[in-house]
Amino acid sequence: MASKPSEKLMKRMSVRRLPAEVRRHNFDEVSLGYNEEEAMTEAKRCLKCPSPFCIKGCPVQIEIPAFIECIRKGDFSGAISKLKEKNNLPGITGRVCPQELQCEEQCVLGKRGDPIAIGALERFAADYELKKGVGVPERAKSTGKRVAVIGSGPAGLTAAGDLAKLGHEVTVFEALHLPGGVLVYGIPEFRLPKSIVKAEVEYVSRLGAEIKTNVIIGRTLSVDDLFDQGYNAVFIGTGAGSPWFMRISGENLNRIYSANEFLTRCNLMKAYSFPEYDTPIQAGKGVAVVGGGNAAMDAARTALRLGGEEVHIIYRRSREEMPARLEEVRNAEEEGVQMDLLVNPTRYLGNKNGWVEGVECLRMELGTPDESGRRRPVPLKGSEFLMQIDLAVVAIGQGPNPLIAQTTQGLTVGEDERIVVDEFGKSSRGGVWAAGDIASNEGTVIHAMGNAKKSALAIHQYLMK
Repeated sequence: MASKPSEKLMKRMSVRRLPAEVRRHNFDEVSLGYNEEEAMTEAKRCLKCPSPFCIKGCPVQIEIPAFIECIRKGDFSGAISKLKEKNNLPGITGRVCPQELQCEEQCVLGKRGDPIAIGALERFAADYELKKGVGVPERAKSTGKRVAVIGSGPAGLTAAGDLAKLGHEVTVFEALHLPGGVLVYGIPEFRLPKSIVKAEVEYVSRLGAEIKTNVIIGRTLSVDDLFDQGYNAVFIGTGAGSPWFMRISGENLNRIYSANEFLTRCNLMKAYSFPEYDTPIQAGKGVAVVGGGNAAMDAARTALRLGGEEVHIIYRRSREEMPARLEEVRNAEEEGVQMDLLVNPTRYLGNKNGWVEGVECLRMELGTPDESGRRRPVPLKGSEFLMQIDLAVVAIGQGPNPLIAQTTQGLTVGEDERIVVDEFGKSSRGGVWAAGDIASNEGTVIHAMGNAKKSALAIHQYLMK
């Protein structure tokens, strides 16, 4: 049995961060991570439970106590080796995975104090390896089978890495000019540096996966073309790139963006390196970001760094219902983002030249829970007010791009246009699997990776039969 935790084990080692007054003016990574001493001190808090619940909370099933034990002993190379048995992208997941709702939520220490900082320890091990040099495990003997992976986001990279390690010939097709998917175009530099994504994409390449960019499956090539070219199986991991809008008056005015477009422009046009790279997006005196998820926080904090004088999050529910990570909400508030809660936009106003100048909002109150389990926002009559803005970002979610579904015969999609798959990601089309946001609405990097691992194993079993 695990020993009873002492009081000194109740509080976790804090992770150093850039001061808010510094970081709001640059795109440097906010979290500074652990040094070796801090990581070993935190690792010593682990109770080494005989039946660890933390593993059950991990979508990719990392052997968490084992890698933490390596860190406790100072065997940092052993820690990263243990991590990479199940996770090809530990530097990414150590930064953006919502551990507080998964592995850390299951940690026994969390019942009386702070759970082990599993995410911070994972990041430490990954960063340690990057500094000393990344090794590559031996590949299995070639099977002679070929797999096409569509999309180089977290799902695609995970499937590609696992299948390459199993000895298959893997080609990843990416529509954009840089691999990484949402990891590159959707997550800001201050939360996930591009250098980390580049390093982990290179690791997948060194495992044996070939990555081809500027190839749009459904336009440049079709799924049928891939089979005609000799691929034995196809994995689809194209994510969700079609933004949702509220469909209210004035939403087509200039300088009203979807979060997808705003963050993509800022990331791929290197706004984080201004003035070395000049971006066409300029945040002016007033910015309104509609939504309460991670994308909304990313957009608001990006707008602040681009010069926004007043940046507002407009969210129709209360703080307790916000889907964003608490850490990201806290970071946004510390940096100066203003939270306008229980508020909903009703229309945008513009000038004669078609540029947005304001947003009319209505105050809300919470009613009974809806189908999501959260309390339903109810409008308060007569509570309208006007907010002066010159830029707005709509961050209320997004759906899958229908291009592949529309150009692939025999592929069944649901009412939400996501590909219908079984528990292992197998679609209705023979030889085709899918995972990530194209096939589910779980919406996190780690869930996409977890489902992609299931698909990769199913594809391997299919090919070997």
